[in-house]
Amino acid sequence: MTTAIFSPTAERQTDAVGPGALLAIIEWLSGDECHALDEAGLVSGLGRRLQALGLPVDRMTLHLMTLHPELVGRTIAWAPGEPVEIHDREHGARVAIANTPLRRVMETREPLVVGPGESVHGRWQHIDVFADRGLMQLVIAPLCNIDGPVGAAVFATKRPVGFTASERQVIERILPALRNTSELRILRQVELSLLDTYVGPLTASRILAGRIRQGEIESMEAALLLCDLRGFTELSNRLPGSTVLGLLNAYFDRIVPAITREGGEVLKFMGDAVLAFFPGYAAAHACGAALASARTILDEIDHFQYEGIGVKAGIALHYGEVSYGNIGSGRRLDFTLIGRDVNLVSRIQTACSELGEALLMSEPFREKAGAGDVVSVGGHGLKGFAEPVELFTIVR
Repeated sequence: MTTAIFSPTAERQTDAVGPGALLAIIEWLSGDECHALDEAGLVSGLGRRLQALGLPVDRMTLHLMTLHPELVGRTIAWAPGEPVEIHDREHGARVAIANTPLRRVMETREPLVVGPGESVHGRWQHIDVFADRGLMQLVIAPLCNIDGPVGAAVFATKRPVGFTASERQVIERILPALRNTSELRILRQVELSLLDTYVGPLTASRILAGRIRQGEIESMEAALLLCDLRGFTELSNRLPGSTVLGLLNAYFDRIVPAITREGGEVLKFMGDAVLAFFPGYAAAHACGAALASARTILDEIDHFQYEGIGVKAGIALHYGEVSYGNIGSGRRLDFTLIGRDVNLVSRIQTACSELGEALLMSEPFREKAGAGDVVSVGGHGLKGFAEPVELFTIVR
C-alpha cells in the first residue's frame, strides 16, 4: 500500500505532539550543538528525540548523495540500542535500489508512505539497511537541495498499523530543518572530496585554511618523486584515443596508491608523468617512504598489462628544499612546487631514459634513505646544472 506522506485520511489519530516539544527538535536541528555533530551523531540524536516524543521510530536512515569520483553517496542508518551504520555507496550502487520506493522518491521529489506489501513502486525489503527487521511501514521523504542530487530520509516502524497522521505531521514539520542540516553536511563533504581529488589532502587543507593569495609561498624540505611513462608519445600516436585513456588510467591506478600508502601526496599529473612529494617527516623517514613507493611502482610496472600492452617507467628521487604555494594570475591560481631541487628531480628523470635506468636518485636522497642496495652510476651532466651530478640506482 502506498499513501501520500501526510494524507489527512490516514488510518487513525493520536494526540498531537505539543508545539514546544516539536519546536525543541527543530531548534536542535538548526542549532550549534547539531551543527558540530558528524552524520552518525545527527541521525542517532534525531532518532532518540523522536522516540522521546512517542513516535515509534524503529529504523531511521539518511541517504545523502554527493559528488565524488568513486562514491555516489552515503547511507547512515540508526536503530534503537544499536551502533549507527554508515555505508558508502560506490557508483553503480543505484542499481541496488532500482525499482524501489526509495529510488522513486529521489527521482520524483515526492514523498511516499509504503507498507510491506508494496508492489506498485517496487519492493524495499531487500535493501540492506531495511532487510530482516520486521518493519511494517516506511515514511520516505526527499531531501531536495538547492542544486545537485536529491537524497532521502526514511522513518520506519514495526508497529502493524504504521505511523498515525499526527506522527507523520511531526515528521513533516521537522523535514525542512533536517534538509538544511543535511545539505550543510553534503556541501562540506563535496568541498573536501573535490579538493582532495583534484589537489590532494595537504594542499586542500591549506586552501581551506585560507592560503589562497597569489604569491603566498612557504619553503619546506621534502622528498620528491617523479615517475614518467616511457614511450608514451609513440603509444599515443599508434593507439586509439580511448585505448590511450584507458591505459593511462589503469597505469595511474597502480602508481598513485603506491605513493599515497606511504604518506606521499601527488601534486600533479603532467600528461603521463606523476610528480609527488613526501612532506612533514624527518628526512630519513621521507626518503625511506619515497623509496618504498618507488620499489612498489617498479614491481607493479613489471606485472602491468592493459589489453595486452605492457609499459615501462622511469623514476627520479631527490631530497631538497622547495617553495610550495600559489602561483598564477588573478583568480586563476595553482598550488605547486618550484625551486632548484624541483628542476633537479626533473633532470634526473630525463637521465633515466638516457642511461636506460628504471630508477635514479641523487646523492642527498641516497644518503638520507640509507638503503643498502644502492650503487653509483657515476657523475652525469644535467641540463641547466654546471657541475656533473652523481646519480645512484638500486640493484634489482
